[in-house]
Amino acid sequence: MGKKTLVAYFSCSGVTEGVAESLAKATGGDLFEIVPEEPYTAADLDWTNKSSRSTVEMNDPSSRPAVRSVVADMDGYDVVFIGFPIWWYVAPTIINTFLEAYDFSGKTIVPFCTSGGSGVGRTGEVLQALCPDSVSWRPVKLLNNVSTASMRAWVEGLNL
Repeated sequence: MGKKTLVAYFSCSGVTEGVAESLAKATGGDLFEIVPEEPYTAADLDWTNKSSRSTVEMNDPSSRPAVRSVVADMDGYDVVFIGFPIWWYVAPTIINTFLEAYDFSGKTIVPFCTSGGSGVGRTGEVLQALCPDSVSWRPVKLLNNVSTASMRAWVEGLNL
């Protein structure tokens, strides 16, 4: 890939982080972790608890958890892969915070995710609406237990 690539990801359990690291190697891209200002605890992530932090955030469309750091030179990237776990059939609201923090004009955005069992639902539509100026938005790719060879084939098939 001749284009400058960023692989940004949010991960609580390490699953999405592992996929992001493999993707950065496959693309030759830079890696950036989307770290919440206030880290999530195990209790925060208990989706069976209606008052847990993650449940409250996901039930509030205006929720925008703060991100601890910023991408130093977002303008310098042509392609931005954005990774996250699926929560309630969509991306965690911290991904909305990340997307709304930057100008993606002229960039290709490639969302990828991991999931413990649910599908991607309307994730792509929801996130794409937050980045109307991106040149190209690719479909969300579920990357659970993907081999390095399969990941490389997927990246090559994107024709970036």
